[in-house]
Amino acid sequence: MTADTANQENASRDRIEQTILSAAEQVFSQHGYRGASLQAIADQAKLPKANILYYMGSKQALYVRLLNRMMNRWNAVLEDITEDSDPGQVLSDFIRTKMMLGQRYPEGSKLFAAEILAGAPFLKEYLAGELKEWVASRAVIIRQWAQLGKMDDVDPRWLIFLIWSATQHYTEYSAQVTGILGEEALSEADLASICQFLEHVILKGCGITSSNATSH
Repeated sequence: MTADTANQENASRDRIEQTILSAAEQVFSQHGYRGASLQAIADQAKLPKANILYYMGSKQALYVRLLNRMMNRWNAVLEDITEDSDPGQVLSDFIRTKMMLGQRYPEGSKLFAAEILAGAPFLKEYLAGELKEWVASRAVIIRQWAQLGKMDDVDPRWLIFLIWSATQHYTEYSAQVTGILGEEALSEADLASICQFLEHVILKGCGITSSNATSH
């Protein structure tokens, strides 16, 4: 097999897997884990059921991979931070990215919330292992920022939880928010205003002045 052929096969596999994941996201979000079937996912993806099993292994494996993908999307902005990073810029980007992804992928966001509210039956190992280690590694850097005088000495875990939950609210509770606002959906202006508000409150609460944070 030539390198070009291998690259083409990998690209084809990636496309099929993304098609399956997108279809599964819609089906799981509509019917939940128990109500969703591999056949429904195959129909949504316009692929044979055998392809779903071949590429994903099982319904549970597909479900867990889908949830992990959502978390990886949310947290990617914090992957490459170092003690030299600007905490104001990093936290602002984290807030805005998390908000944008919640609006862009509402099905995945609501699916993740439903899994957590159910007691995380399929994610306990991930939460107590990989994600716990990830939060701990980010916490080390945030504490270094505090030691360097870039921000107040706040508990990094509560800070990460706060950003997750504050931004998640506008996806999971969108009906409540839009109902109170008297709108059918949040506008771009609404989202910009929400992000600006969250940045102001969170950065100020962390002792990061506007001069330290890059304006958007």
